Amino acid sequence: MSAPPPPPTIRHVISINDLTNGEIERVFALADRYLDTLGDAASHRIAASTEKASGRILASLFYEPSTRTRLSFESAMLRLGGQIITSADPATSSVAKGESLADTVRVVSSYADAIVLRHPRDGAARLATEYATVPVINGGDGAHEHPTQTLCDIFTLRRENKHLRNLNVVVSGDLKGSRTIHSFVYALARFGANIMLMPAKDMGLPANVDQRLREEFNCQPVPKKRYEDKNSAIDALYVTPDKPHQLSLIPSVDVDDTVDVKIRRKIDAVYVTRFQKERWANVAAEYPKIDAKFLKEAKYAETSVLHPLPRVGELDIALDTDSRALYFRQAAYGVPVRMALIDLLLAGKAEERLAAYAGGFAPPERLLYDRPNDIGLACANPNCIVHDPQERPYARNKFWFVQPPGKAFRLRCFYCDEDIETFVVANAKRKEFHAPGLADEMTRSVPAETVFFADATAARAAGYHQRTERRQSA
Repeated sequence: MSAPPPPPTIRHVISINDLTNGEIERVFALADRYLDTLGDAASHRIAASTEKASGRILASLFYEPSTRTRLSFESAMLRLGGQIITSADPATSSVAKGESLADTVRVVSSYADAIVLRHPRDGAARLATEYATVPVINGGDGAHEHPTQTLCDIFTLRRENKHLRNLNVVVSGDLKGSRTIHSFVYALARFGANIMLMPAKDMGLPANVDQRLREEFNCQPVPKKRYEDKNSAIDALYVTPDKPHQLSLIPSVDVDDTVDVKIRRKIDAVYVTRFQKERWANVAAEYPKIDAKFLKEAKYAETSVLHPLPRVGELDIALDTDSRALYFRQAAYGVPVRMALIDLLLAGKAEERLAAYAGGFAPPERLLYDRPNDIGLACANPNCIVHDPQERPYARNKFWFVQPPGKAFRLRCFYCDEDIETFVVANAKRKEFHAPGLADEMTRSVPAETVFFADATAARAAGYHQRTERRQSA
């Protein structure tokens, strides 16, 4: 099933990487202005309203529980003078009757001027953009990303530290299942912060997130012996490039003796996240806890402590009165930051809004493989939206071709960003396949007869035969 093309003027925010650094700074500048003109300095909250979004409606579609994200978006829209409509419980909506996300956003697009969506499936927000006719803002999709939470996080660090470059940030907890962490580390890398990982056991960054940090953001991993003693809880350190950059594919380089790792002794921020119990079948046996004992070392003397909340034991409540605790202020900042984002997406004058193309960066110079969902290779991520039986008819097998410098081509899921590095290439017209990898003729275009399969077994099961050496050389 082919999705109807959205109008060209729509701008969606699905990943933190849909916004350029400059656009993020525009969001922050406007959020600062709202705090200055409408805020209560004593509590860091927005305490008054404007009419910037008068006559506009925001729809909040939440397929998972939420307090801060949903209420702060709704508060932001009301503070802008707009209105809200809400579907906060799938059990009381047409989802319980079996309605697809695609049909829901099509209908809700007729009722509202923008949609904020939370969904348990990775890539659900990107699928929604193929059917919505109004801007879609990702309020968290599975374990994929949570870009507006990251805007709040980076805004908080910026307000407290005045800069992000060379900031030393410890990221603690469930780094594997936390969508907040995935968006957050991308943003830290782009703004030049140094990223120190302190994962719970077996809950390090997913391989695709780690790979992107190294290959696309030029984060340089530093050997542990270079920055901490052997008993340190810090598991890994990424040093970001000296030169500011936008998202790009640039060669990564090995860390050598020119990298100054002495600054590792001072920690500027600790970002704590909870165990994502809704994503895992088993309870974590060991989980890092941030408390006064952890923060007693000299390097944490001026450390800011952040948490996206809710907390469930990994952050000691005794820290709430500590001057280093910023998590409730961080939550309060969700309103002005989301006010600014909504304003820039739809509330202001057309010439003041964020550029209306698909993503803040120039369209990527990548090829897009796009086939019906019953043909060939599907995303390897079992939680991707393409594997949801209810949504499968509305999704397609879509992958970007990605080739980091010096690396082989890989396929990246259009919806959830999961990479596939091994596959076989087939020709649907001749019903044959050949060795894994992409042929030279596909570096500039994808022939219509090209089909990918996970492996030779899958290709044979679909009725394809392997191309012989004689025929390949003919």
